Amino acid sequence: MTKDRYVSPLSERYASREMQYIFSPDKKFRTWRRLWIALAEIEQELGLPITDEQIGELRAHADDINYEEAEARERVVRHDVMSHVYAYGLQCPHAKGIIHLGATSCYVGDNTDILLMREALQLVRKKLINVLAELSAFAREYRALPTLAFTHFQPAQPTTVGKRATLWMQEFQLALAEVEHAMDSLRLLGSKGTTGTQASFLELFDGDQDKVDRLDPMLAEKMGFPGCFPVSGQTYPRLMDTIVLNSLGIAAQAAMKMATDIRLLQHLKEVEEPFEKTQIGSSAMAYKRNPMRSERICSLSRYVLIDVLNPAVTAGTQWFERTLDDSANKRLSIPEGFLAIDGILDLCLNVADGLKVYPKVIEKRLRSELPFMATENIMMDAVKAGGDRQELHERIRELSMQAGRRVKEEGLDNDLLERIAADPMFGLDSAALEKTLDPSRYIGCAPHQVDRYLDEVIAPILRENEELLGAGADIMV
Repeated sequence: MTKDRYVSPLSERYASREMQYIFSPDKKFRTWRRLWIALAEIEQELGLPITDEQIGELRAHADDINYEEAEARERVVRHDVMSHVYAYGLQCPHAKGIIHLGATSCYVGDNTDILLMREALQLVRKKLINVLAELSAFAREYRALPTLAFTHFQPAQPTTVGKRATLWMQEFQLALAEVEHAMDSLRLLGSKGTTGTQASFLELFDGDQDKVDRLDPMLAEKMGFPGCFPVSGQTYPRLMDTIVLNSLGIAAQAAMKMATDIRLLQHLKEVEEPFEKTQIGSSAMAYKRNPMRSERICSLSRYVLIDVLNPAVTAGTQWFERTLDDSANKRLSIPEGFLAIDGILDLCLNVADGLKVYPKVIEKRLRSELPFMATENIMMDAVKAGGDRQELHERIRELSMQAGRRVKEEGLDNDLLERIAADPMFGLDSAALEKTLDPSRYIGCAPHQVDRYLDEVIAPILRENEELLGAGADIMV
């Protein structure tokens, strides 16, 4: 660990090695060389005097990057792309004259950014699918376990633990769709030249428009992309960065929603996130089991949501064919947005895989509120026995208020059913009333909804992506 300078916690504590490597200098500079090789191959195929020997030389040194020479050169010329062109040329003396031929810095810079974002989105997509898989198993297990539902965090009609999990899943599913949309929207910049007119390539090919037109499609094919942006200035549209980070922001919102619910449920002692045997919850209060992972999900999610504003402002303030005020911001906002969402999803995987449910606590809380919710059924049974609906409604209202005062003002148990059983107006004994407290009578279609959602919506996603399942998450507690 570095002790004498700042290192981002996103690298030190949160993001996976896989995501860190995608945005590492080594990955970037290797991709630059892939793009230079692709350009040389295309130019040769289109008739420029580039030899097989020159291309072979470039390929031979695609990965053994001479960083010391590049860094020394950059201290002199203050230009990272030209420093790496120079360093590559030192290794490839026969090919140095054709490296970067006709291109601008954005040829390697912007095309690399798009390639790296696609790879990073693929990793985000994989982790979202695995979160859905973990939550699917959880929802299936607890599909029919009744639990008190809340609106406004006030007791409401019961639901099931599994049904509540499907609400989390649906938001992750929407996030998955947005990530896939961002991936589908990506296009390479291509070889557009200094202002997007491809003037340098028209000159290289002696005015042959057909050859210039073939440049971008050939590059896209070599790099495994569906195509290039049909028009551009010097850069790809910076709005693309906004589309990409927006999808990460939606994933962060889904994660924050689930983590917030778990934090509240852990306070209620109904559901807990994983807690390691040697984990310390508080430095002062040894008994505490704080929802640290869920809190961290919320914390990092806020970071991602704010980070989404960076490319949005950048995209809206680009001047004409390009300015350079995007560069420093992109170097921070794009990688760190991905590193943060990567850490968030690893935490989500860990939490979803180890959620602990306490059915007895859930039942106790539900039964404390169920008498109030059972009053409609009780009233209907009393009407069937010959009672007057309006009179019964008023009497239940009075008894409910009395029972409510007992709970709130005296801290005693809810005795509404005992009050009803003792009231001759209802003509119901305790045994008959107890039957009304079966929680399964009040959860509606919740188990059926869970089954349908998992079978019809989630199962096809998991089947189509079976090869991506099983991504574990090693995180720092």
